[in-house]
Order: sequence, then structure tokens, then C-alpha cells
Amino acid sequence: MPRWITAPAALLTVAAGLGVRALWDGPVAKYAGDALYTVLIYLLIVFILPRVRPWAAALVSAGLSWVIEFAQLAGIPAVLRPVLGSTFNPPDLFWYAVGAALAGAVHMLAEHLPK
Repeated sequence: MPRWITAPAALLTVAAGLGVRALWDGPVAKYAGDALYTVLIYLLIVFILPRVRPWAAALVSAGLSWVIEFAQLAGIPAVLRPVLGSTFNPPDLFWYAVGAALAGAVHMLAEHLPK
């Protein structure tokens, strides 16, 4: 996927995450934010490696999100908590997978659009 697509998509993802948190409260905002967090990681992977296969980017982005979540069990340094979180929450793992799957599906569909 070309970088001229992934860079604005990453910015839109950040805006969507901030918007969800600003407009809603509770579990909807939290879990949408979790999924969008993984979508952002997905887009960063695709930005760095534009020829990466969607399934590989999805697995890596979900895996990185899971590693960060499990790292919260050991404790995240205070300076990194605004970005990486501070409290392990098992349902987050599911929503990271949802975000990675959705990003991978959109990427696969985009690859099959006529050029």
C-alpha cells in the first residue's frame, strides 16, 4: 500500500481515536480506542514496509498490541503510560485482534481494487 495512503490514514485513525474518546464514555469508547490503537500500529507497519502482506501486518500489529498489554502486568514506566497504558485488561486482547482483522481486511480489499 503506498505511503501517500497510509500516512493520512494514520492521521485519520488518531483523529478517530481522539474523537471517540471525546464524544463517548465507557466501554464503547474504550474498546473502540483499543481497536483503533492496533489499526494505528498496523498503518505504521505498512508505512515502514509498504509491500507487507495484509495478513502479516495484521499478525504483527495484533502481536505488538498484545505484547504491550502483557507488559502492563510487569509495570510500564510512568513516562510511557499515556501511550502504552498502565493496567492489564484481558478484553483488550480481543479488541486488538478486531482492529488488526479490520485493518487487514480493508488492506486486502484495497489491493484488489482496479488500478
